[in-house]
Amino acid sequence: MTALPASIDVAVIGAGAAGIAAARRLRRAGVSVVVLEARDRIGGRAHTVGWEGHGLDLGCGWLHSADENLLAGRVEALGLMLDKTPPPWRQQAFNLGLTPEEQAAFGAAYAAFDERVSEAASRGEDRPAAELFVSGERWNGRMDAISGALNGARFAEVSTLDYDAYQDTGVNWRVIEGYGTLVERLGADVPVVLDCTVEHIDRRGAVLKIRTSRGLVEAATCILTLPTSVLAADGVRFDPPLPDLIEAAAGAPLGLASKLHMEVDGAEDFPPDSQLWGRTDTASTGGYHLRPFGRPMIEGYFGGDLAWRLEAEGEAAFFDFAATELSDLLGSRFKKRIQPVATSVWGADPFSRGAYSHVLPGLGDPATGARARLRRPAEDRIFVAGEATSPGFYGTAHGAWMEGERAADEALAHLGIEVRPAEVEA
Repeated sequence: MTALPASIDVAVIGAGAAGIAAARRLRRAGVSVVVLEARDRIGGRAHTVGWEGHGLDLGCGWLHSADENLLAGRVEALGLMLDKTPPPWRQQAFNLGLTPEEQAAFGAAYAAFDERVSEAASRGEDRPAAELFVSGERWNGRMDAISGALNGARFAEVSTLDYDAYQDTGVNWRVIEGYGTLVERLGADVPVVLDCTVEHIDRRGAVLKIRTSRGLVEAATCILTLPTSVLAADGVRFDPPLPDLIEAAAGAPLGLASKLHMEVDGAEDFPPDSQLWGRTDTASTGGYHLRPFGRPMIEGYFGGDLAWRLEAEGEAAFFDFAATELSDLLGSRFKKRIQPVATSVWGADPFSRGAYSHVLPGLGDPATGARARLRRPAEDRIFVAGEATSPGFYGTAHGAWMEGERAADEALAHLGIEVRPAEVEA
């Protein structure tokens, strides 16, 4: 493990995708850099655990906009394998609970909702996206369930401007060994101090004095890649305070999306890479990816208010909920065919306090809203980066990666170092 230095050019706080990207960029430019990570591992919310030779992603799992995603091109170069099987999100396996006609009707309703949001955004309207629902429409609850997956929160908590700003090519791939494994390998040569919680940043002098659980380090500049919910809760204290940063972080809080990986007996009964939603009339339902990668497993996905409630009840509550929903669809005996393997609890994790960001209504303006304010450096020497600062790729690991590189370039500019093309990764 890297030892804590006494002084450094750039201290990067957080060893997730943004922090790793920033550190790699800085090292190529020849400056001294260290990454301070509170956990005992790198990767942040990109985290893969092993099970019977498989990599199970507890955090991000899909390379979104994969045909343009700069991380997708690095998978095979690192000895990992890409899977380009399309996601099953638009189908309901066996048409359970929804006829093909009803599935098509929901798809049309959601597309119409998306169009109404886009039209409102084009008029500059920054309002709760749920206000664009058709009152009394059958599919409103189901659309909020989708919002739980997309935003980690109901559409009532999501800005129309910010939601419309998201960029997506519709191409989604996976890393067979796990997205977390990819990020971990990308950070293998980065100087990281683990189990090193940053507690306080004294910015009163010519250098920043960063107090950590392992001691003090002085830095000319720093890059913060902490989740917004950690920043908003004063997870790091600043002296003097940075109220604008804290307020901006509170305006782009982390929603919650939780995963439950389950082993299933008789998996051959299900088509590989298929999908079930538990219910169609409420946001309080889970999505179930059947046989991901063809494995004898089911990956449950729970978002928004439901995920927060289940986390509060404890990890066992996720399996109890999933077993009930799946048994309602597949028969009462199905409960005996499944058992839990791994569960994510990002909301209870003190170093994340949620899964990924959404912007609250009224704070979504791309030029003046929460994300734009987060991007503004303090004193031109404290920079913020992460998925929450990405204007169009928020909620994604590649968005965080790009923002880490952006913040690194800003730090280099502060140090008077020009980034040359040879120093920029392809």
